[in-house]
Amino acid sequence: MSVPQAREGARHVLDNPARASLTGPHALFAERRGRILRYPVDVSPWLALPDDPGADDWADLAALAGPGAEVPLPGYRGELPAGWELTMNIAGVQLVDEGMDAVPEPAAVRLGPADVPEILDLIERTRPGPFLPRTIELGTYLGIRRDGRLIAMAGERLHPPGWTEVSAVCTDPAFRGEGLATRLIRAVAYGIRERGETPFLHTGAENSTAIRLYESLGFRLRRRTAFVAARVPEPLGQSSAEPAGVPAL
Repeated sequence: MSVPQAREGARHVLDNPARASLTGPHALFAERRGRILRYPVDVSPWLALPDDPGADDWADLAALAGPGAEVPLPGYRGELPAGWELTMNIAGVQLVDEGMDAVPEPAAVRLGPADVPEILDLIERTRPGPFLPRTIELGTYLGIRRDGRLIAMAGERLHPPGWTEVSAVCTDPAFRGEGLATRLIRAVAYGIRERGETPFLHTGAENSTAIRLYESLGFRLRRRTAFVAARVPEPLGQSSAEPAGVPAL
């Protein structure tokens, strides 16, 4: 499968995937203040700055998030305004499908809102990245059960036009080595391809095990990025709040 290309000199839709999602297929989730867009805080931590944030944009972000809040700034590589504190900066990679053998998985079941407590338990034990009470609404999530217990899952997160992100790939430690993640990634990708879209994903640049798996399936590096978070300044004269952790993306 050939990967859709941007026009020469144009920004690629995957350069700011959260913004492309929230102004496109995921517009129904968008919370907006000025040019700042974000998902509801119980859906996803992803937040979208404009490509060229200025002073007004940072003021709108501060007002939207609230004083002392930690906000994720995925992919942001610029300078933070005065008073903003960098709290996380993790190197990441963005990979795109260039020929995966995407096939359905007969053992997979579609997960829904009733499965969220069990999903959150699996996420807590495996730590693939943030999954919140309403993340299930973002797309199709598939799971594999053993004796009725959810032991592996994968699903869809960001949805820029023409693309869908594969996310929440995780397997119970007691069942690793059986190829469950591979089967689920291929199954999720199959559903994406059936819509005429292309799968992509993000992971940490140091996560060599995951990168090797994804490359063996047919994903290729598109760009290097960063998972950044920063703390909104407190109003003058107000002491800092107790830090709140921002999950890695």
